[in-house]
Order: sequence, then C-alpha cells, then structure tokens
Amino acid sequence: MPAKTGLNLPPRLMETARNLYDGARRLPELPAAYLHPWRRESIRKLSLLKDAHKGERCFLIGNGPSLKHTDLSRLKNDFSFGFNRIFLAAEELNFSPSCLVSINDLVIQQSAREFQALKMPKFFAWRSREWVGMDANTHFLYTSYTTPKFARDVRGRVWEGATVTNVALQLAYFMGFSTVILVGVDHSFATKGTPNTTVQSEGDDPNHFSAAYFGKGFRWQLPDLETSELAYRMARKAYEADGRQVLDATIGGKLEVFPKVAYDSLFA
Repeated sequence: MPAKTGLNLPPRLMETARNLYDGARRLPELPAAYLHPWRRESIRKLSLLKDAHKGERCFLIGNGPSLKHTDLSRLKNDFSFGFNRIFLAAEELNFSPSCLVSINDLVIQQSAREFQALKMPKFFAWRSREWVGMDANTHFLYTSYTTPKFARDVRGRVWEGATVTNVALQLAYFMGFSTVILVGVDHSFATKGTPNTTVQSEGDDPNHFSAAYFGKGFRWQLPDLETSELAYRMARKAYEADGRQVLDATIGGKLEVFPKVAYDSLFA
C-alpha cells in the first residue's frame, strides 16, 4: 500500500508529497530491482516477449461475479491474462488462462502454494519474491504504488494503478497486442469502506466469481476505484496514441472508461 505522509495538504499537493516520499523510499530498492539475478533473468525473459503478439487480440479476465455469466469456453483460441486467484475458475468455470498476473502482497502471500503449482507463465511483483521463488515460468516485475505513468516497456518500473488489471494492460501493450478486451472487470464491489484498508472476510465472498475467492479468514484490501480509473484513462490514451484499442466486454460492468462491446459479437 502507498505510504501515508501525515501532512494536512490539499489533495494535489498531498499526492505530490506522497510520490516524492515513496520515490525516495524506493531508492534503496533500485540496485536489487535491476541487478539481482532473479530480476536480471526476468528482464531477459521479458525481452523475449517484446512484440511477440504484435497485431493480435487478447482478453484480460477480471474476477467479478459477471464471470459466472460469461461463456469462457469461447476463449480457447485466444490469449488470455488471468489475475490473482483465477485458478479457482479451473474447477468452478472449467477455465484456465494463458498466463497469470498477481501483484498484491496479501493475495500472493496467502496464495503462494497454489501459484507455485501453476504450470503457466506467471508475472509477480518483485516484492513477492519473499513468498514465491524463481522458476522457468516466473517473471518478476518492478512495480510501484505511486508516481503514475503508463509503462510501454515493462522491463523498467511499472505503476500498479491500484489494480492488477492495469499491470496486465501494460504487459499486453509491451507484448504487442493491438486489441485488448476486458471481461469480468465489474468495477463494482458489494463490500464498502475506505480504499486500501485491509479487512478480513467473515464469510463467503460476494465480490468475485467464487464464494471462496476471498473466503472466510482471507485478508484483503478494499478497492481504490478512483485511482484505478486514473490508470485506465492513461492506458486508453497510450493505446489509442499507437493505433490500438482497449474494449470492455464485461457483462453488466460499471466501468465507463473504455468503449463497450457485446461479448457475443466478438465471436461472430
């Protein structure tokens, strides 16, 4: 989570102060973030993915309840990015993505065993090396909470933008996809509260496709939809400036940043 400065400043100055503070805090991390053997190997493997899917389309699979009403079998011939605990969809929805992206410390810490068992390309925040080790399928990304930007080259710093979906948008851009389609990105949560606050689930999860996603006892952070919308607007601008597009095919989704498209129309 982003650091709190404790200063009583106007919002814009507060954001600037927070970015400067967190930027200074990142300085000691920089040598390892670029020179550690695991990161050097990650950068090497990421280089092989540069424009590897140029001109193709892909799907970003959010984990919202709408996923239960989405025919994921239609994606068998498309490249897809799955997020966080999407592995639960293998049994519940008979679906597995082409790769996994996860950046949240709490999610990775509590799902490390399942993540390590996955036999697919995996992209984790560099911080998560504490819980998941390096293997042939793992790529560590140097991500940050603050200092907003859209990274066209994910071998350097990648801004998280308060959502793993934003990291995947930057990965997809780097890999050359010309059309990126969101599904299951409901952008709506039944659980309310202060953004980024850590809570513990007391029962079944009403916010995702599986009741067990953040099931009883799971610790997670409440969403920061405002920051994620800022990130999405930056992503849309970057894609469109390069003649590419991001479309939103989420059934009943509340996100209003990207052009909407009917899911079924994508397979006509």
